Amino acid sequence: MSSFLFAVNAVAPIILLVALGYCLKRIGMMKLDFAKAANKLVFRVFLPATLFLNVYKITDFGAVDLRYIIYALAMTFALFLIALPVAVLTTKTPDRRGPLMQVTFRSNYALVGLPLAQSLFGEAGILFASLLSAAAIPLFNILAVISLSLFSRDGKKPSVKNILLGIVKNPLILSIGAGLVTLLIRSLFVKTGIAFRLTDIYPVYRVLEYLSNLATPLALLALGAQFEFSAVKELRREIIAGVLMRNILAPILGIGCAFLFFRNQFSGAHFATFVALFATPVAVSSLPMAQEMGGDAELAGQYVVWTTLVSALTIFVASMLLKSAGVF
Repeated sequence: MSSFLFAVNAVAPIILLVALGYCLKRIGMMKLDFAKAANKLVFRVFLPATLFLNVYKITDFGAVDLRYIIYALAMTFALFLIALPVAVLTTKTPDRRGPLMQVTFRSNYALVGLPLAQSLFGEAGILFASLLSAAAIPLFNILAVISLSLFSRDGKKPSVKNILLGIVKNPLILSIGAGLVTLLIRSLFVKTGIAFRLTDIYPVYRVLEYLSNLATPLALLALGAQFEFSAVKELRREIIAGVLMRNILAPILGIGCAFLFFRNQFSGAHFATFVALFATPVAVSSLPMAQEMGGDAELAGQYVVWTTLVSALTIFVASMLLKSAGVF
């Protein structure tokens, strides 16, 4: 029961903020144009600040276990490959295929996953989950750019050059790169005995924290303002396929294979990280990215809502089964 209550508490704030955004739209306080502009700000300013700080706050690279990182990245890439034919077979509308691929491999790791890992396995869980984020989040964004670039509204064939440019110019990937560079500089300072840190530039660091704190609530309010229940009927086939891929296939494949084949190699903290990566709903940032890159933003928003609702049950079942098996 405690696992279920935690899962509900983890996703309830997301649903409540989406509901608030929807109510604000209904009473005329949040217009559609404002919601789209807010998504643009989230994608280009607020989320980059969040990702930069997430990378910069990593403190112990000496604790990195490459085996679990390689496994997590390999399974994420496997989900991406599986999603490609599924997306093509599920819908004939090109701009819906990118969001369907995205929902399969991209989880809400930063918002729901990290605190979930800590709840499941304490400080060891959050340590391993934080270290994995430095590799998983860049991969999420690279694969998302590829997914959304493969299928365009105009039906043009994807260009390798344009896909690569989309990856290089992506604000989320750039912010992660900037975080890694800053982290490297900090490590050099530590080795040479220099006491200066980014946190010493208090106004700059504080502004980054302000921007970061705005990312999730604004994205969810904007999602609520763009959400339409009437779209469920038209997008029913795509919604069902996406929810099945995110909430059933991803945890079965990602967590199940780890348990069946690598049970003796991975610890409970590693499995807490896998639950955080594979059992959580699709990332909130998938909506602004889909909107910016010409994917079906309405479908991407539907995925955030429905996978979040179902994930409460998915997280509960995954954690309960692992606890019963003696992993936790």
